[in-house]
Amino acid sequence: MSTDPQAELHSIQTEKRGVALNSVYVAMIITGSKLWVGLSTGSLGILSEAAHSGLDFVAAVITYFSVRVSDRPADADHQYGHGKVENFSAFLETGLLLLTCVWIVYEAIHRLVTGEFHVKPTVAAFVVMIVSMVLDWWRSHRLKKIAVKYDSQALEADALHFHTDIWSSGVVVLGLVLVWAGERYDVPLLAMADPVTALLVAMVIIHVSWRLARQTIDALLDAAPAGVRAQIADEVATVPDVMEVDRIRIRRAGNRYFADVSVGMSRRVTFQRSEQVVGAVSEAVQRVLPNADVLVRSIPRAAGTENLFDRIRGVATGNNYTVHDVSVQDLGGRIHVEQHLELDESLTLKQAHDVVTRLEAEMKEQIPEVSSILTHIESEPNTVEKGKEVVRDAALEERLRGIVREFPEVIDIHELVLKKVRDLMYLSCHVTMADDLPLARVHDVSTALEIRFKQAAPELFKVLIHTEPQTDNTR
Repeated sequence: MSTDPQAELHSIQTEKRGVALNSVYVAMIITGSKLWVGLSTGSLGILSEAAHSGLDFVAAVITYFSVRVSDRPADADHQYGHGKVENFSAFLETGLLLLTCVWIVYEAIHRLVTGEFHVKPTVAAFVVMIVSMVLDWWRSHRLKKIAVKYDSQALEADALHFHTDIWSSGVVVLGLVLVWAGERYDVPLLAMADPVTALLVAMVIIHVSWRLARQTIDALLDAAPAGVRAQIADEVATVPDVMEVDRIRIRRAGNRYFADVSVGMSRRVTFQRSEQVVGAVSEAVQRVLPNADVLVRSIPRAAGTENLFDRIRGVATGNNYTVHDVSVQDLGGRIHVEQHLELDESLTLKQAHDVVTRLEAEMKEQIPEVSSILTHIESEPNTVEKGKEVVRDAALEERLRGIVREFPEVIDIHELVLKKVRDLMYLSCHVTMADDLPLARVHDVSTALEIRFKQAAPELFKVLIHTEPQTDNTR
């Protein structure tokens, strides 16, 4: 059952934005509550948590807007989409967390050095901290689920924040319990628990910040995921007709990967086959990076198995020309090449000869063992010619059938058709030969038969002989 891509995209956007907006609301409530009890109790631990939650609120707002922007499709000015906004959002959150650490560490050390401990644990403080832990668990769980589902780095950063908030809040609650115990049982040393727990919270934030910093900086600097390049190279190398993997470049924007792959293919591979190989390479990359946007560049290479004929055709193909009827002779140790070259019929003789001169020079340069080249120039038709079929000529056909009997390889001749095009006579026919006759011999017999037909009927301008195997005519 097919689904509407636009409707599916809208559903994804709605789900991501919804969970991000809920995170904003919860962060605002938690920040306000912690700030209130922190000021009322004078607890540095709670105030540090309030500051932490306040920055989480700012981060949640940034995440919400980054998710909205990152979901926009690519346009003329942002051809890789807007996914980098999520990575940049996560980078900003990292910076905000580090600023929080600086203030917490400074204030905690100041209190430990000066001995100024003025903390009054209250029931409200315990209630606020425990409720905030429950809310942090709920939103981190929701954010993590959606982040994994859609591979969103911004939502994952938020989920990581709020998960660590649970532990840092737990440390603050432990500090409040120790301060309360110190007052109740007259143990002044336990008053130090509040700034100490604040320092522990700072250590947690530093740890989180370091993890986020590594992820976001790698994404912003287009660092390839560890080991992925080697995996792609191994997959692409298994694609038939890929001779080598020349280059692999990977970048990430938001939850989308972009891969740029260059592969070497034999220059004998046709354009159509090249497109098929490119598609197979894209599929190989996507087996490693699902849904990646893959760009594949094919580079023609001279295969080590190429013979002299392949190399000659390869030079011609590289210049976008077609050669056929290539013949190579070893004349006393000197290699001589003869070939037919098709050129646009609109060219003048001078223009065509210049093309041949350049092509022959390049062939000699790339194939040094070739001593001489002789090229027969043919016009490559690009217009449809008008003609008419000629009434069958029984006498001519009988003459031609008599000639066929001179060639023992030819079993029969049939479907003779005479046409007149531009006042010139064209003959086409089908001849049957043995199934196991080598193709080289088939070509020689066909060429000799064509010559004999023209000798017997000088009015023939062009003869086209279609050869068929014997079994094809016995079905």
